[in-house]
Amino acid sequence: MKLNYKKTLLVGFAFFLICAFWQAYDTIVPLMLVNKFGLNQTLSGIIMSLDNVIAVFLLPIFGTLSDKTNTKFGRRTPYIVIGTIVAALAFFGLTFADNAQLANIKASDSTTFYAELFEENANITNAEYSSIYNKTVDKEYSVRDYASEIVFNKKYAELTEEEQNGAKEWFVNINKAYNENHSEAETKYAYFGGRYYSEYEEKDGEYYALSGGDTVKIEKSSLNSAFTNLITPARSAYAWNKTISNPVPFIFFGLLLILTLLAMATFRSPAVALMPDVTIKPLRSQGNAVINLMGTIGGMIVLVFGIVFGTGKSYNQTMSYTAFIGAVCVLMVLALVAFIWGVREPKWVKEMEEDSVKYGIEDVETKEGEVKKLSKGEKTSLILILLSVALWYISYNGVISKYSLYATNVLHKDYNTTLLLAQGAAIISYIPVGYLARKIGRKKSIIAGVIMLTVAFGGATFMSSSSSAILLNLLFALAGIGWATINVNSFPMVVELASGGNVGKFTGYYYTASMAAQIITPILSGGIMDLAGSMRPLFYYATFFSALAIVTMAFVKHGDSKPTEKKTVLEEFDAGD
Repeated sequence: MKLNYKKTLLVGFAFFLICAFWQAYDTIVPLMLVNKFGLNQTLSGIIMSLDNVIAVFLLPIFGTLSDKTNTKFGRRTPYIVIGTIVAALAFFGLTFADNAQLANIKASDSTTFYAELFEENANITNAEYSSIYNKTVDKEYSVRDYASEIVFNKKYAELTEEEQNGAKEWFVNINKAYNENHSEAETKYAYFGGRYYSEYEEKDGEYYALSGGDTVKIEKSSLNSAFTNLITPARSAYAWNKTISNPVPFIFFGLLLILTLLAMATFRSPAVALMPDVTIKPLRSQGNAVINLMGTIGGMIVLVFGIVFGTGKSYNQTMSYTAFIGAVCVLMVLALVAFIWGVREPKWVKEMEEDSVKYGIEDVETKEGEVKKLSKGEKTSLILILLSVALWYISYNGVISKYSLYATNVLHKDYNTTLLLAQGAAIISYIPVGYLARKIGRKKSIIAGVIMLTVAFGGATFMSSSSSAILLNLLFALAGIGWATINVNSFPMVVELASGGNVGKFTGYYYTASMAAQIITPILSGGIMDLAGSMRPLFYYATFFSALAIVTMAFVKHGDSKPTEKKTVLEEFDAGD
């Protein structure tokens, strides 16, 4: 009895393309919604939760439909093929709506775009204001007043006509330079200490303003700070005004987004179910390990695409995503071609059934159908485990659904690199995590993982645009290890409490808890950030819910049976379907 790795790898191409899509979707769509269409964090969070709302209703439906489907290509393959093609076409179609909105806001012409933005003079929430910790600054500024305060330490109405033109020139030039040549912007426009100096000279690495023949030393301020506090909210306010005045691109975008999500929902359950269909029961852990590896590789390749196309650069927030999304869609189609070319579903299902008879393997769930009644203590443990699952998903997915925005607007770091390292750390950690669980048990392993997640997110609360990128990457690597530790052990704890006849029911409990959390968290985290008038609360939010999960897991008393000894390296990657 030995797993056919070639067969399992070919089946894994379905999960590969699914994970590739979601990696691109979770990072790019929030950028489109906020930067291009001007939605606030709450509204963008509602839209980002749609996929999970759709999944809750459609995944069981299409899983059941595929069970009852009978074609010459098999039960699952038709859903995977048709769903992938429709999803790829609709996802690429989003770029047309995105480009239409770029034309709407004229972001392709930096000078025109930022000049109009200045004339629009929208009111923006000051990113430095917080109803919780900083009420010493004005809550709102007009774009003109904010720029005037930086340049001249005065309100716009107090400026002479020449000074008003100077404020506008600074605003247009700093944005244009930031988007077109970031290094030039750092040198030419970032040096102001309470005001902007159009003329300065450098002496021994220090900068001095030229003022009436005298030189005054200038303290260097971060251009990133001005960009975060003024330019980003001003651009979003401007984009929202343009969206309201011409909603056609947004309506087009919304319809294509819904079509994309519906298409993805049609084949996720069939794709997950295919591996057990073609793999006999004792080898499904190994098979699932291969599937999870294929999915992770798909996500990591998309992150590499992001680095190549510069999607994570803070000065590329008004870029066109046509090339990037096109590359992702091509990757999905190539994975589908490999799947169609290699997978022979009906034949492999028949071989699995023959092998099951050959080795005398019975399906406990269908043969015995026994359902054990849980004790009061087991019920309490089940509730606490599911509550813990919801809490750490609220924490982790709260970050994942907003991190591309946070990284580009607040940290000014490339989110692709950070997330790539987190996934790489997770892959490397599976083997020691499996060893740890055998030594100390699932519960202690999970608590250790949640502690790592809490420490990582807690540390990230102190990160800013001037913080070390290496330190940020280390924190996310720690988060990746913690997340892997949690996932490897949490699903087995839930099904450990099930009996032969209701494993599927308990699996449903697990995914209901996780998906409900993923529906709630983009909206909740977005609402908190909007109330605070800043993206800063994101990691405080994640740290709080992660810490709560430590408390709930501490009271779990059941489900911690010693895992079965795993005989191969690949089995360490098994984290459930």
